[in-house]
Amino acid sequence: MQTLQSKLKDELVENILPYWLTKMKDTENGGFYGRIDGYDRPHLKARKGIVLNARILWTFSAAYRYFNKKNYLDYANRAYDYICDNFIDKENSGVYWEVNSRGFPIDRRKQTYAQGLAIYGFSEYYRATGKIDALENAKGLFRLVEKYALDPVNGGYIEAFSNEWEPIEDMRLSERDLNAPKSMNTHLHILESYSNLLRVWRSPHLIKAQTQLLNLFCERIMDKKSGHLNLFFNREWKPLSKTVSYGHDIEAAWLLFDAAIALNDSEIQKSTIPVSLEIIEAAYEGLQADGSMAYERTSAKHIDKNRHWWVQAETVVGSIYAYILSGDEKYLKTACRCWKYIEEKIIDRKFGEWIWSVSERGKQNRVEDKTGPWKCPCHNARMCLEVLNINTIKYLLESESLWEKFFLAELT
Repeated sequence: MQTLQSKLKDELVENILPYWLTKMKDTENGGFYGRIDGYDRPHLKARKGIVLNARILWTFSAAYRYFNKKNYLDYANRAYDYICDNFIDKENSGVYWEVNSRGFPIDRRKQTYAQGLAIYGFSEYYRATGKIDALENAKGLFRLVEKYALDPVNGGYIEAFSNEWEPIEDMRLSERDLNAPKSMNTHLHILESYSNLLRVWRSPHLIKAQTQLLNLFCERIMDKKSGHLNLFFNREWKPLSKTVSYGHDIEAAWLLFDAAIALNDSEIQKSTIPVSLEIIEAAYEGLQADGSMAYERTSAKHIDKNRHWWVQAETVVGSIYAYILSGDEKYLKTACRCWKYIEEKIIDRKFGEWIWSVSERGKQNRVEDKTGPWKCPCHNARMCLEVLNINTIKYLLESESLWEKFFLAELT
């Protein structure tokens, strides 16, 4: 574990963060470039998405909290100011989906997923800086999600709305997604954002919403027969797809326990542990002989064995959490083997950062972006920070008396 932590710290401070610090700043139009392609060429006129900007905000806020380096804070400040100036809808509230390269809104729809990521970034920035306006922005977005996106009849959250928060026909998060009113992915990122907000705001409304969301994952989103997560649903929670996403499975497994930690309820924590481990075991169906994790299973006979960068990162984090929760060293060995694969295949030794994916035969994919709407620093940077911080979780599990001390420290 100590060796892995040392390697991940080096990866974070010597490769991942320096890449973003030196190559992404848009000095002409403000903020950050919307895209750098797989051959490390910036696309100066590319659109800028809220997903990328919110995850930059989270990453450098979290890095500043851990390392206390001024250049990380400067980057977080830049991200926060850009989001506030260009993505927040001053008239209808919420955050836009996309702006053009000069910061003018061009896709004003209100994706629930995006509101969640903005909460995630704002709450982490508040944790890093104590700036009250960041906390107020996070609270405001939480109230918007609960007001407009919550399904009061069936529970959970509707995917997307118009600029004025009216219903829309096409609610897809991306072109490859189903046009369904509810998705696992959106609920997962609302879950992670509410967990982070709970660490700085113990609102009864937020606690209730997060408790209900955690129950939804256990009762509706998780398939109790297979242990996998269903991906798309109608309003009444009927599953609409049989595709299995190994990366989302393993990401959800540790984020569910993180949500239980944030709720600070010992009964919820105890009941969540077996659920997290069951989902991990289901996700391990996608483990490959070389230590990596396949992308997804689209049918009983077909597994997409491309090794996507974010899936490998989540495999490391999820496996480390499983090791801490269970004490079974097979999970630690899995994390180390996956990290070895990342070192050998995923880290871009030519340009820096990580490449998008590697094929089953080992060919690097440079067709996809190095940075862009969906290629952000959050997954790999968070992997490093979570493993560096994992001893905190271990101590909490070993001594229930530490829970209160931990949360008092977080709140102050």
